Amino acid sequence: MFAFENWHSALEIKRYMVRFMHLLEGMNQLEGILHTKYNQYDSLILPLVTWLKKQGVKPQLGVQVTDLDIKVTDTEKTVTRIYLRRDNKKEVIETTVDDLVFVTNGSMTENSSLGSMHQPAVLNRDMKQRGCWTLWENIAKQSPDLGHPEKFVGDIDRSKWLSFTATITNKPTVFEYILELTGDKPGMGGAVTIKDSNWLITWVTPRQPHFINQPKNAQVIWAYGLFPDAVGNFVKKKMSDCTGEELFTELLYHLGLEDQIPQIIKCSNVIPCMMPYITSQFMPRKRGDRPDVVPQGSTNLAFLGQFAEIPNDCVFTVEYSVRSAIMAVYGLLGLDKQVPPVYEGQFDIRVLLKALKTMMGDKQFSLDKLLDQFMKNTGLK
Repeated sequence: MFAFENWHSALEIKRYMVRFMHLLEGMNQLEGILHTKYNQYDSLILPLVTWLKKQGVKPQLGVQVTDLDIKVTDTEKTVTRIYLRRDNKKEVIETTVDDLVFVTNGSMTENSSLGSMHQPAVLNRDMKQRGCWTLWENIAKQSPDLGHPEKFVGDIDRSKWLSFTATITNKPTVFEYILELTGDKPGMGGAVTIKDSNWLITWVTPRQPHFINQPKNAQVIWAYGLFPDAVGNFVKKKMSDCTGEELFTELLYHLGLEDQIPQIIKCSNVIPCMMPYITSQFMPRKRGDRPDVVPQGSTNLAFLGQFAEIPNDCVFTVEYSVRSAIMAVYGLLGLDKQVPPVYEGQFDIRVLLKALKTMMGDKQFSLDKLLDQFMKNTGLK
């Protein structure tokens, strides 16, 4: 659940269990998930970029930042230069304490590659050109408290996934059949995992249209597999070697549609996507492996995203990235504003009792004895 694999961080699992304890009652149905109207790009990123442009912000695409010069002393960290490549030419930007430098250190989707209906997605193992991972590696060399990116990207085979997006135009649709299986409304259900799948396939049926410009006769399903090196139950190939057609064929088999596979494939387009670092944020780590959002002594540098340290919060959520940005802006600008706190339901006895009841199932327990244990050695006893 939540894409954790056997070798991932027990610390991160603990954070998840504590952070979402208040949702434990509906955890097996993934209730409590908030969905956007469209895909996250069209619903979140595009409106934000549009708004920023109206404020005078000028996004520069096709530019890769490769390194920073950071003045590091016992009491100060100040970015003095930004190194970048634009149109295959090197450039340098001089910076001062009055310039704010926000860095996304690491990316779950870096080096992703796409396949097609008849071509598999090839795993990109390039260790030299890894975008913001390479940037973070260069930054981390300058001070030990700027993090340790190698802890997250040192084992691609333990952080990779294969996902695929199927666009279907048949009537009656596979999409509607899947909704009948789960009883969910489009876009309202959680991810559904096929526990008997060798690839451990999980599918999601989003609200339609999923894309702003999606044709009216098209419906979109997204799915992924946690074990891309395993051989399929029906398609006898490693998941990572499969074309879009073969990936969808395996899913349709598990859905009980084996007899309809040829007809469904004819009106489908399936795009595989191999992501080398998609669960890198779950890799085992210790304190200090992720830098603080605003490092100690920083005058103009802050880190954003899934690989900056936010106490008690959970990665692989939009909320984590948003909170890191709020912390970065408030911290560097010295604003007298409170960062929205992480909800800590583990300190609410109502949440604890509800979680315990869920875990106990049909078993009976004494509330009086339980309260005695909670209040033991406290001023309430």
